Amino acid sequence: MSCRGIQKLLQGAGSGPAAWSRTPAASCCCRLRSGPCRALSGPGSGAGPGSGSGSMNVFNREMKRRQKNWAAVLQDGHQYDYLREEVGSRVADRVYDIARSFPLALDMGGGKSYIAEHLSKEVVQRLVLTDVSQQALKLGRRSEIPTRSVVADEEFLPFRENSFHLVVSSFSLHWINDLPRVLSEIHRVLKPDGVFIGAMAGGDTLYELRCSLQLAQSEREGGFSPHVSPYTAVTDLGNLLGRARFNMLTVDVDDVQVHYPGIMELMTDLQGMGESNCAWNRRSMLHRDTMLAAAAVYKEMYGNPDGSVPATFQILYMIGWKPHESQAKPARRGSATVSFRDLAKVSRPDSADQS
Repeated sequence: MSCRGIQKLLQGAGSGPAAWSRTPAASCCCRLRSGPCRALSGPGSGAGPGSGSGSMNVFNREMKRRQKNWAAVLQDGHQYDYLREEVGSRVADRVYDIARSFPLALDMGGGKSYIAEHLSKEVVQRLVLTDVSQQALKLGRRSEIPTRSVVADEEFLPFRENSFHLVVSSFSLHWINDLPRVLSEIHRVLKPDGVFIGAMAGGDTLYELRCSLQLAQSEREGGFSPHVSPYTAVTDLGNLLGRARFNMLTVDVDDVQVHYPGIMELMTDLQGMGESNCAWNRRSMLHRDTMLAAAAVYKEMYGNPDGSVPATFQILYMIGWKPHESQAKPARRGSATVSFRDLAKVSRPDSADQS
């Protein structure tokens, strides 16, 4: 796909396409310079808590952009990619489970492109990669799929309606402020009979770290504040996809457990992944005594015999299809020809068999 093709896909605030410019990056990273009037989530922008806006605003998106930019340029940044690589490969496996080829796909919040490296050009012919971090896109991994990168916030997809045959997202949606709206945006940019395959952190992610910090802070400071960001519960995900008008839904859960020498190493790795907390109500600093107490609580409650501590990442996988007339539909109510009462007769052995 040429950069002119990208421009055709981009949708501006008005009737024409958004203005964009090429950067020196070899991946043809396009940066949006104009778009819809959307307040940035940053200090002084009026988008913080109590700003009076009607939409949800839990996370500081500008802070998340800075965290991901910082993590992307670390000299040893590759050693923190293990979780994104694992989740990206599992999303790619779900793409292969669908017996079709996708002429044009979108990777939302793809960062360094952890999904495309596991896909072949026979399955995905062309790919558009978006992320809020320009630095991450510049360091995108090589793949055989022709890829164009666009710096854009996942909370607004700057593409025209019915543009993509496939939309994927790996380990990014848990930082979205208004998840129902973003799922509706994904539905909008998909072509009819297009499919969305996503993975995000679930509600039980880092429960060991959350409990240890809360107990330690309550004991040392007489109360606690959130240091691990809130996550979506798996029980809510199907309802959210249904509200966004997806059908033929599939939701499943994987628990990935990683073992660390201690709590400090875990928090260092989270920072290196760009996964530090960016909630508006977070506390920027922890007292030294509280951290030492949290480390002791973590080892006492969850520690392994070898001295290491586990960290659980609950990954929620979701698949939803944009409706199309060719898709299978449920039978009309009352059209059944067999009653559930007859099932007992099917499983009951005959008298001849009993003898």
